Formats: sequence, C-alpha cells, structure tokens
Amino acid sequence: MLWVRTCVFSCVRTGIAHAFTLYVIYRPMKQLLSLLSIALVATACQTTPTLQPYPETTQIPVVDTYFGTEITDPYRWLEDDRSPETEAWVKAQNEVTFDYLEDLPMRSSIERRLSTLWNYEKVGSPYTEGQYTYFSKNDGLQNQSVIYRTPVDDPEAEPTVFLDPNTFSDDGTTSLAGLSFSDDGSMAAYSISEGGSDWRKVIVIDTETMEQIGDTLVDIKFSGISWRLNEGFFYSSYDKPEGSELSAKTDQHKLYYHVVGTPQADDELIYGGTEAQKHRYVRASVTDDGRYALIDAAVFTKGNRLFLKDLTNPSAPLVTMSPTFDYDAYLLESEGDKLYLVTNKDAPNQRLVVADVNRPQEQYWQDVIPETEYVLSVSSGAGYFFAEYMEDAISKVYQYDMQGNNLGEIELPGLGSAGGFGGKDDADVLYYSFTNYHTPGSTYAYDPESMTSELYWQPAIDFDPEAYESTQIFYESKDGTQIPMMITHKKGVEYDGSNPTLLYGYGGFNVSLTPSFSVTNAIWMEMGGVYAVPNLRGGGEYGKEWHIAGTKMNRQNVFDDFIAAAEYLVAEGITSKEKLAIRGGSNGGLLVGAVMTQRPDLVGVALPAVGVLDMLRYHTFTAGAGWAYDYGTSEESQEMFEYLLGYSPVHNVEEGVSYPATLVTTADHDDRVVPAHSFKFAAELQAKHAGEAPVLIRIETNAGHGAGTPISKRIEQTADIYAFTLYNMGYASLPG
Repeated sequence: MLWVRTCVFSCVRTGIAHAFTLYVIYRPMKQLLSLLSIALVATACQTTPTLQPYPETTQIPVVDTYFGTEITDPYRWLEDDRSPETEAWVKAQNEVTFDYLEDLPMRSSIERRLSTLWNYEKVGSPYTEGQYTYFSKNDGLQNQSVIYRTPVDDPEAEPTVFLDPNTFSDDGTTSLAGLSFSDDGSMAAYSISEGGSDWRKVIVIDTETMEQIGDTLVDIKFSGISWRLNEGFFYSSYDKPEGSELSAKTDQHKLYYHVVGTPQADDELIYGGTEAQKHRYVRASVTDDGRYALIDAAVFTKGNRLFLKDLTNPSAPLVTMSPTFDYDAYLLESEGDKLYLVTNKDAPNQRLVVADVNRPQEQYWQDVIPETEYVLSVSSGAGYFFAEYMEDAISKVYQYDMQGNNLGEIELPGLGSAGGFGGKDDADVLYYSFTNYHTPGSTYAYDPESMTSELYWQPAIDFDPEAYESTQIFYESKDGTQIPMMITHKKGVEYDGSNPTLLYGYGGFNVSLTPSFSVTNAIWMEMGGVYAVPNLRGGGEYGKEWHIAGTKMNRQNVFDDFIAAAEYLVAEGITSKEKLAIRGGSNGGLLVGAVMTQRPDLVGVALPAVGVLDMLRYHTFTAGAGWAYDYGTSEESQEMFEYLLGYSPVHNVEEGVSYPATLVTTADHDDRVVPAHSFKFAAELQAKHAGEAPVLIRIETNAGHGAGTPISKRIEQTADIYAFTLYNMGYASLPG
C-alpha cells in the first residue's frame, strides 16, 4: 500500500509543491469511547492557552521600483535565512507559538492518539531487480521506511534489510530520496536528503556485498537516476550557488553521465553547458536496450523540448524530436526502434504516441492511444499499456496491447483512485494500489493475461469504511463554472451548521487531487468533522485547458473557486464560518494566503503551509523562476506586475483588519519554497491584524518542504494543527 500520499506527487521537474505531504494515520474504532473519556478528563486539568505578545519584527525598508511603481519591503532582511538576526527571530517566534500550542486543550490527547494509531505496519508494493524482490516496510513509528528484500528463487525466505534510512542520522532527518538499480540489479544508486533539503547525495553500492563503489556524488538537485545497462547513469544538477545554499537562485540545470567507479570530477557534461542549452530542468531517460537516451529540457514546469541521443555512437549529434516548449512529451516505453511517448501535443487531455528512432521528429508521431474527453495517464508492464482516465477525478483503467488495441476495462475494487500497474516487460504479475477518502489504501496483485485482481496486502487496522460516506457535488463558481467537490464524513452527520470542517485545496501546476485515504483526515472525521476537497481550476483534473484556466492572468479563478466552495459549505448548512478551516500547502499555501486576505470574513481558521506568499519576488529564490508558467513574474510586464501585486498575500495584509485565527507553518531548511515567504507573511499579519484571534508561525527546525520528514515530527505538527484548529473553532474538548 502507498501509506503516504503526496499532492503533487513529486515529478522532479515541477520543483514546487508536489512534495507537500498529506500524512496518514489510522484510528481503531474500539478505542474511541475510552480515549474520548480520557481526553475529557485530561482537558479538565489543562490550562487555557495564553497568547504572549508577538515578537517585535524590525522594519528595515527596502524600496523596489516596478514599472514606475515603488514597492516597500520592510522585511527583506528575513530573506537572509542564515543570519544571526533571522535565527533570533525564528527562535522568538517559536517560543511564543509553542508556548501557546503546548497549553491547548486536546493537544496532548491528540498527540497520544496519533502516536498510538500511527503504530501499524505499512508495506509497499514489491518489485523485482536482478536476483531479489524488494519492498518497503515501516513497523509503525519508524521515522523512515526500510527497504527489505527476498531472493527471487526463494520467495518464502525471511526478508532481510537492504537499506535502513533510520541509520542514516541520529534524529531521523536524513531520508532516502531515491533508489535506482542497474540493468541486471547487481548495483544500486540511492540518493539521500539531509534535513529535508532538495540537494542530494548519491551513493552507489554493490547489491550483493553492500559495499560502496567509488565516491559519494554530491550537489545533485531535481534529478532522477537513469542507468545505462550496468555501465553508469545520467543525473542532473546545478552549479553550486553563491551565497545561501537554501535560497540562492538556481536556473541552469546540467545533465551529466557518471561511469560507475570513476571520480565525480570526471563525469561527462551531456547537456546544459552553454547559453543555448540553458534550461531550469533537464533530465534523461534511457531505452531498455541502452541504445538511446531521450533528453527533455524545460524552462518552466510545463512544456519541454525533447532530444534523442544515440549512445552507441559517441560522436552522434543530438537529434531534435520536438523543438518548442508548447507542449509536454516524455518517454514511457521502448521496443527496438520504437519509442512510446506520452504527450499533450494536439491533445490537451494527453495521448500515447509511437516514434521511430530513424525519423523521431514530432511530425511523424503516430497515435497508439488517442486522446479522449477524459485526462489520460499511462503506465506499462508485462508487455501491455494501462490507460488510467480521470472521470470527474475518479479512476477508470483500461488495458491495451502494444499495438493500441483496447482489451477492456479493469474491474477496480470501487470508486476511488488506482495507481501502479507498472513493471518490467517480462513480469508475470503487476501491482496496483486502490484508495478513496474513506477506504484505507490496499495493494492488489494483477494478472495481465486473465485481467483479474486479487488482494495482495491491506493494513491491519480497526477502521470501518462502511461507517463513512463520500459525496461528489458540483457547485457554481463566481463566473458560473461548475466545480466538483468531494465531501466526506460519518454517515448520519446532520447538516445543521455545527460540523467542524476542513476545506483543503491546491489548484495549480496541473496537479490533480484524486480521492485518497489519510488517517489524519480519518481522525478528523471520527471527531465529527467534515473533510471537503474541491477540484479547483489550475489543477489537471480536466486536462490542459482546466490547468490554463488557473494560470497567470487567470489566477483569480482559483481563489474564486475556493471561496465559492467555502460559501457552498456554509449555505448548505454543512458548517458555519466559525467552524470552517481552510488548509493548503506550497501552492496551496498561496491559495490559503490569498483567500484569507481577500475574504478575511470567510472562515474561522486559516492554515497556510510552506506557502508561496511573496509573489513579487518568488522567482528570485532557488528554482522559483521555473514556476512562471503558472504565475508569471513581476518583471515581465506592467500588467503582470499589477496582477500579482493585486493578490500577493504578503502585499495584501491590511492595517486594522480582523483576520481568521492563523497558524502559518514552514521549515527552516525548505529550499524549494524558501521560509522567507512565510516569515514575511507572519510579520505582516502580526503587525497589522486587529482581531483577538491568534496569528502565529510554527517553524520546524532541520526540516524541508515535507518529503522525508520523520514520523515523530509529523505527529507533533499534526497534533499542533488540530488542537489549534479545534480550539479556535470554539472547542474546549474533543468534538464528535
């Protein structure tokens, strides 16, 4: 089972929000009554939290001029994330925040419950590499999941540990960020992230002896590891930035080839060394036979050029397959001279095409699976293609042969999200996961010849999906567009305006929010809460046109969609303003920040996490300029500058306005959406907010954008967020 489900779903090239994680826990129903009783007794002994005075944030004005308009930035100094002054500010803010959080009623009860319920075994889908079958497993509260293996010729043998990331650091903050095997499985290259950073180290080992081969590769970022047979692999990185490694701008990605056993200094630069080859994201995919590499190069998070390189001829030039950034194309599968590509060229909902290496240019591509009215994603395994379509964000999967013949629909366990079906060409069994908002994710073994599934693994948890229900509704946004939203809660919940409700949104970067089970959400619902997820414009649920409808000068559509979702929940009596919280991370943090500043009267609680909040300067940090496809930049035109200024959360906090109770969350080592965004936003709120509701910032130390965060930190943060939310909705004890 996929026991952690992420929102963007971390395609490296997107480089923004897709690593923000929706963490999962499970609640045994049998313990509910006793735990509630304990919690009620415990809260009777707890003190009422006292909000200490906010730390004074020094204002040192810096003036920038955009198209004749002067903009003052009083908190520019907080961008220096490693200065003693910023470190002192972080410490002072955390002292106020944690002093408040630690005294919240329910906090300790929620944390204990989280620790108990998180403590169950989690197992990933198996996959074969060389002589072993590998899988991930977490015993329960391990900070990081462990990679185990069994011999292919002795599948009943006791699994042995292959890699244990919990041994990488004493505090669990060094995580396994990637694992890739050579063609015959005799070697593996794995990447590690330290303190949540996007900068990686790569270590190559002999999978039999477990001995390291050659040097540790360093300073690698936004990179996959693509092996060429057993010789070496491609990886990508930027030159080490000058200044702060956390926030310094990185905009020229370079593709290298590493021969196993040789020094990293000898690695060959394949692409990105000239001004003509300057791109923010570059990666390579190698065909199964090792003959060719396809290189895709992008300036923004959408749209890429595609090149073909003949690896059998060192002097062979790059052949351009697609010359523009007008669409996306990437390699899915290869068979001899045939290259199977997924693309949205002339197909906003995507299609699968085949190209011939002898004439690989885009004008010669032929359809294998044509575009339909629903968005397509494709995987391959066992000599077949598996086409997953989103029909109003619900999965339907069809099996195709290599010639593009539709062999029929695969019967799924229910309505929800299916993922997987990938594997090697000679695999006899493939695996996929299935989940929805109230069904814990399970893994199924699939026989591609008989097209039948059987349950392979499901979590041993005491949770009854039948006690809950999800309903998909469509509501009208400001401009009349119909927006789908899934609303999940206990059966029998009355719509009397009294239900504590979490409204979660994202709305960007072509990311699709499909139904998935999260135990943090399950506990919220067990307490009588409602969990609502609208599929906002800017996402990918309805293809490229839906995405474009939420980008650049259309960005307000996303905020309007979210506002209309909140208004629907109140109008229908599902909740009330006082008991409604809005939540989102990264690009979703921007969503929450923009909505709470545009409509401070809309909700009772706002929870912006690791948000992009300074829209005039986001592109000056790390790889932020690559997000301009969705956002535009303040430098490109006066019209774009004025539009960004009109909704930038940092620039739209107004003096004397009463804002919702707000808990901003970020991490001091976030080098994707740098913490300065959150620092500035919190400083503006604390200086100008007129109401009595708290506006606090919680800054996790030695952590990054979300991926690889230790379980212990996740539990603590979730307990803080839920206790803050419920208390500021008016609860002094657990609802439900």
